[in-house]
Amino acid sequence: MSFSVTLLAAPALYSNLLCFLVPICIFLSISLPFHLFFLFNFFNVLLINFRRMKAFLFVFVALTLCGYAVAKECTNIPTQSHTFRYELLTSKNATWRAEVMSHYHLTPTDETAWADLLPRKFLTEQNQHDWGMMYRKIKNTGVSKSPEGFLKEVPLGDVRLHKDSIHGRAQQTNLEYLLMLDVDRLIWSFRKTAGLSTPGTPYGGWEGPEVELRGHFVGHYLSASALMWASTQDDSLKQKMQSLVAGLSACQEKIGTGYLSAFPSEFFDRFESVREVWAPYYTIHKILAGLLDQHTFAGNPQALKMVKWMVDYFYDRVQNVITKYTINRHYQSLNEETGGMNDVLYRLYSITGDSKHLLLAHLFDKPCFLGLLAVQANDIADFHANTHIPVVVGSQMRYEVTGDPLYKEIGTFFMDLVNSSHSYATGGTSVSEFWSNPKRIADNLRTTENEESCTTYNMLKVSRHLFKWTREVSYADYYERALTNGVLSIQRGTDPGVMIYMLPLGFGVSKAKTGHSWGTPFDAFWCCYGTGIESFSKLGDSIYFEEQGTDPSLYIIQYISSSFNWKSGKILLNQTVVPASSWDPYLRVTFMLSPVESTSSTLNFRLPSWTRLDGAKGILNGESLSLPTPGSFLSITRKWSASDKLTLQLPLTVRTEAIKDDRPEYASVKAILYGPYLLAGHTSGGDWDVEAKNADWITPIPASYNSQLVSFFQDFEKSTFVLANSNQSLAMQKLPESGTDLALRATFRLVLKESSSKFSTLADANDRPVMLEPFDLPGMTVIHQGEDKPLLIVDSSDGKPSSVFLMVPGLDGRNETISLESQSDKGCYVYSGLSSSAGIKLSCKSDSDSSFKQATSFVAREGLNQYNPISFVAKGANRYFLLQPLLSFTDEPYTVYFNIQD
Repeated sequence: MSFSVTLLAAPALYSNLLCFLVPICIFLSISLPFHLFFLFNFFNVLLINFRRMKAFLFVFVALTLCGYAVAKECTNIPTQSHTFRYELLTSKNATWRAEVMSHYHLTPTDETAWADLLPRKFLTEQNQHDWGMMYRKIKNTGVSKSPEGFLKEVPLGDVRLHKDSIHGRAQQTNLEYLLMLDVDRLIWSFRKTAGLSTPGTPYGGWEGPEVELRGHFVGHYLSASALMWASTQDDSLKQKMQSLVAGLSACQEKIGTGYLSAFPSEFFDRFESVREVWAPYYTIHKILAGLLDQHTFAGNPQALKMVKWMVDYFYDRVQNVITKYTINRHYQSLNEETGGMNDVLYRLYSITGDSKHLLLAHLFDKPCFLGLLAVQANDIADFHANTHIPVVVGSQMRYEVTGDPLYKEIGTFFMDLVNSSHSYATGGTSVSEFWSNPKRIADNLRTTENEESCTTYNMLKVSRHLFKWTREVSYADYYERALTNGVLSIQRGTDPGVMIYMLPLGFGVSKAKTGHSWGTPFDAFWCCYGTGIESFSKLGDSIYFEEQGTDPSLYIIQYISSSFNWKSGKILLNQTVVPASSWDPYLRVTFMLSPVESTSSTLNFRLPSWTRLDGAKGILNGESLSLPTPGSFLSITRKWSASDKLTLQLPLTVRTEAIKDDRPEYASVKAILYGPYLLAGHTSGGDWDVEAKNADWITPIPASYNSQLVSFFQDFEKSTFVLANSNQSLAMQKLPESGTDLALRATFRLVLKESSSKFSTLADANDRPVMLEPFDLPGMTVIHQGEDKPLLIVDSSDGKPSSVFLMVPGLDGRNETISLESQSDKGCYVYSGLSSSAGIKLSCKSDSDSSFKQATSFVAREGLNQYNPISFVAKGANRYFLLQPLLSFTDEPYTVYFNIQD
């Protein structure tokens, strides 16, 4: 993509400024990364003093007059996903590996080629290599005053999630995983690199001793354990993370230079020479961030000393590259993924005030990418998403510590760009780890490799910064959407250490059937495992934000059951959220307030954009409050008293949302949401047409339906089998694990023929005429076709008498069994043949046949699957769809986007 403009007329001011561009044109003899870096800093003055569009016009005119078009030269080297890199670098196929690596260098590495990129007509030879000049400029100039008026993060240690909430259970599952991991195994490769003894055995996956990215998960573990300890104060975890920091410190001391990693420093020789290596700074960022979190959240002073020593080492390395070669050589090396190096260095600078840390942070701002955002170019297609989102997060930290408004503009534009052109209904982004063409999201649904979990983790950081700056509800709404659908969806129920890499969002997809499927606790350790353990350790970090002062103010932006000790406001606050359900279409939240001392303060409660005023209520101590428009805050200022009680009732609205694709043929492709919850339909076939033309197109499933769910079991062949739907017919299948697709297909709803009959337990169906509705196929029913013919699943609207059965005592005479007798064909029963290979049929054999009695007798128990409290039935063109929250799915196939005619 390139830019060009035609200058029709320019004010005198611009004409004079254009004359100033002659020396800048000379400066543009260097490569794009460096000239964009110069330009977006230089034109920062223009952005402040002139209207934005005129300033952008000025940028384009400058480039055009100099004979340059801004072209994309900023990418990963190589342009490959993490998955491909892992497969490549661990491959034993030397021929394939050599072939790929022969095409590795996308930019020249010859020294003379690099020298040609220097701005020789602009800088003296001495200044070209004068690192000290750059450092003195930073040190003497200092930084602008940090902006004021930001909301402040509340201490994570003052927030406690309710253990019985959905977030509390997710946190507990993650805590169990963190406690399962062994310190010796985690730091095995660190000790090996340091030349220390290596007790135990190393973990596998991406932490394997031959994998170049090894050590990255250990950095994430440092962060996750610090965040989790702040969230729970778990003593066992504290002991484990202290042992981990001590073990890493011993490695750093043994090496003696400040260097600390699970791989040798030779990796950075290759990085600085722009040769093949798998993202060493990416791993270093994780280690630095983890140690800094150990200092910040767990109060470990040793961790901060280790960070500063590490940074001294890498400061010297970067200095050597720039001194020996050029700054452009350093920027070219940043085409390899470096994680959030700028972010962690700005965070470190905010603690130390050391100008060296600020300078190094600046040098990890990726100019070629931030430059595109600075001129607000919609040109992020084909960039590796999770390489660049952390760079934006770092630029946001740059704004917070320096006050440079350009970086505020960059963060704001980036968020708008991703949300408008590159995001799914989950709030997530990316396809196969990259951004695709803007507003062409429908193309992404052709693969299962949709939303990379890491990108959601980092986009939440972007939105969090923006909310702190602006207090805009839209950013809090985004955070809620992405947290609910993009984060809570990646755990496999309450299985510790089982998470996914990619969240598939296409048609008939499954979390268990992607390029990676579900990970395992000790042999995965993908990048998304690292961000995953962090995400589930800090679920309480964005519920509350405060504005301190003589009249403190608290912003409650997420409705998550929790308690909070608001120390500056001198209030103990307890928030209880009633679990959402489809049959009660309201978000109901209760706040109990207990002031530590009587003082005046303001509480601000988010009214989400997805709700509506009609039916919304706010009640304080029995008195109704006037509520503002959704998308704003309900603000209450008062001197709070003991036992003050506020309740909010916010309507949960069902709505459809078009896919981010502006082609007319995809105008009907839409997602269905219920409040913040993205609904997915149980379907594995090719039918996803929904008719939403009438008000009754979607109906809630009553809570009572769970009592009507049943599974039918038989024991034979030394195993337990269960009756299951198999391609619109029935068969006996081995007893499945909970949460699997088979568990879903082995669940049926007993529908009483007399609709007015009471049905609260399975016993209520005894000796009653019933129909069998497959759990995932609402509106369908099991029918027989006559004696010795297979049972089928068909549309129940036909009302065929062959669909009605009587639940009678089991023919085998056992108290715990039942038999299913055809109401229309007396003496004929559902028959399994005591075989997993034979289909289920109707059989009418003699009472004297014992095998017949056994094959027609089933143990009926509570269904293997249950309806989620949020469950709907949607009317399709050809069938009905069971809709449930995406976060509730494990292995079952589903569809997120439907072809909706409304």
